[in-house]
Amino acid sequence: MKENTPLTSRIDGRLAAYAALATAALAAPAIPNADAAIVYSGPVNINVPSTTAGIYINLVTGVFGTTPASAPGWDLNPWGSTANNFWANNSASTSDGVVGNFTGGNSATLVDNLPMGTIIDGSWTYVRSNGPETAGPTAFSFGNSNNLIGIRFLNETTGTLNFGWARFTLTSAAGGQPRTLVEYAYENTGASIPAGAIPEPTTFGLLGVAALGALGLRAWRRKA
Repeated sequence: MKENTPLTSRIDGRLAAYAALATAALAAPAIPNADAAIVYSGPVNINVPSTTAGIYINLVTGVFGTTPASAPGWDLNPWGSTANNFWANNSASTSDGVVGNFTGGNSATLVDNLPMGTIIDGSWTYVRSNGPETAGPTAFSFGNSNNLIGIRFLNETTGTLNFGWARFTLTSAAGGQPRTLVEYAYENTGASIPAGAIPEPTTFGLLGVAALGALGLRAWRRKA
């Protein structure tokens, strides 16, 4: 029995270390883009004022405000007092815009509500400023958050054009309140991105590794 004591102590120490690792993973703040090219905002729930200014947001820094100056390098500006319009900043790149010619839409210039999983890439037409589709299969949906737009913008940090998506909640009227930017994500290498895609939850992966390691050590200990 005495000969096994040092080994048992080491195993108990390993189990304690795994437990500490799992606890630390749960306590640590989420880090966007930890090991994936997709950068996800997480739930931001930014109110879009029913005004002609709306809200300006820099998708890379997450800074937003009601004037361009309050969100330096802004990429997207949802706005409108009676409508739900979108404006993309192409002062740094004439390629910035929002998808406006999705297949099945009634217009080649109005902003489309994209189906989940739509591949957002360079094959679409990106409009700098326009209102949303109001009829047909790509019309925006009121009373819920089933509203996804496709975005292309210049990532000033990397100097590349990035593709992304943003989700909005609308009430029973286009300019009504509350009107919210719920979340958004983009692919920071310039590759395409499926509408609604987010990175893999690395925290849960870490917890899984810790749990499997702990279970394996416990099983081995029972046999010893």
